[in-house]
Amino acid sequence: MRVLVCPDKFAGTIPAVEAAGAFAAGWRNVRPGDDLILRPLSDGGPGFAGVLAAALPHARVLTVAATGPLGRPAQGHVVLDGATAYIESAEACGLHLLSGEERDPKHTTTFGLGTLLLAAVEAGATTLVVGLGGSATNDGGAGLLAALGAAPLSASGFALPYGGAALIDCAALGGVPRLREATLVAATDVDSPLLGLHGASAVYGPQKGATRQDVFQLDAALARFAGVLQALPTAPPGLADLPGAGAAGGLGAALLALGGRVTSGIGLVRELTRLDAELEEVSLVVTGEGAFDEQSLRGKVVAGVANAARDLGVPCVVVAGRIDAGRREAASIGVTEAHALVEHFGSVAEALARPADGLRELGERLAVQWSR
Repeated sequence: MRVLVCPDKFAGTIPAVEAAGAFAAGWRNVRPGDDLILRPLSDGGPGFAGVLAAALPHARVLTVAATGPLGRPAQGHVVLDGATAYIESAEACGLHLLSGEERDPKHTTTFGLGTLLLAAVEAGATTLVVGLGGSATNDGGAGLLAALGAAPLSASGFALPYGGAALIDCAALGGVPRLREATLVAATDVDSPLLGLHGASAVYGPQKGATRQDVFQLDAALARFAGVLQALPTAPPGLADLPGAGAAGGLGAALLALGGRVTSGIGLVRELTRLDAELEEVSLVVTGEGAFDEQSLRGKVVAGVANAARDLGVPCVVVAGRIDAGRREAASIGVTEAHALVEHFGSVAEALARPADGLRELGERLAVQWSR
């Protein structure tokens, strides 16, 4: 058999590259003669830089000293492929950089991402593709703009503290962002607007540590900041309502205000990894992620892979940490069957502690099943 193994990361436990390797190792234990093609994927969130660094044959990777969501040192990477740079926002403002007690989007910042963008421009990149997802921030990209020389200011002309809450007092930006006219692209499959019930604060704020009261406070602050962003000459009309403006705590809005555009994260990665061409040559595709749920059905890695496999008539198996999506909904996007580590181990704690072992064991089991 020729099998394509192309999972996303299992958030909080194992990156996509290791997940693919673990599953493939199990399969090869049972059927060493099969041809397994490993294509770890990302939709723009954690793992985006590593996936593209591995997939692009001529890419070079710059390691950049940046800062995390609370200002601590963090190491980021710029993946350069010709004049295009690929940057993962989660490396500078990701939720995984904080402990549970530290999560508070009222104070976290995207400043470190601005450092990565500047490094890409200094390296000669003229197109900056920023993967959005997995952020610990809700500052509408205010920290990013500060790093680019356009710090948010109060009505009195003082620079505001970092974090989303302080933006309620934002009156202007204190400069022009310095990007040497580089083109910006936001790679994300989040289509949320910036504000309201379906916006950045309401939908994603709670998972970043926001209380119910914090959500109202942050949404009001982003509404104020949206008016400031709208005044930029490169900002499109109706900025706050555009799909993707709410991605990564409003980072999408900042990139759009700087003249950027939004593209599908999984669509971009599918193209760059030549996933569709690989699908035409295989008899089975295996994908997966930490939680296969309703969000997975709306444009994340699993949906992108399953849709492409369905169009080519290739069976698609999902392996996940847990499965919350219904069978009928999964089948509607092209999923043939799904298997969960939680069910395999019989324990959530075990699934979280031993994801590589579980994926290897599922690989062995599915190799027997599908060889029949």
